[in-house]
Amino acid sequence: MGVYVPEDPGAESELARNGKLAFGYGTFFFKGQSMGTGRCNTKQYNARLRDLITEGIATPGSLVSHELELDQAAEGYEHFDKRHDGWTKVVLHP
Repeated sequence: MGVYVPEDPGAESELARNGKLAFGYGTFFFKGQSMGTGRCNTKQYNARLRDLITEGIATPGSLVSHELELDQAAEGYEHFDKRHDGWTKVVLHP
């Protein structure tokens, strides 16, 4: 799973800043490749993932980089949005 970003003002290239990607379409065509896009059907996986977590089989905590109080949400989002080093996933505690 990834993150769809229609625009990224902080990207290195003009294309990426506008949510575009340059690639060799001719080679892509001649090799007979295909590309699929779309959203992940997260509802299909939620219950099973929850069960794996509660049973201790899956440990998503290893993905969490920061845990903040709810009143620090804006600060945390700013770090995450600006892609500061080490800010991958943030858990907010009410």
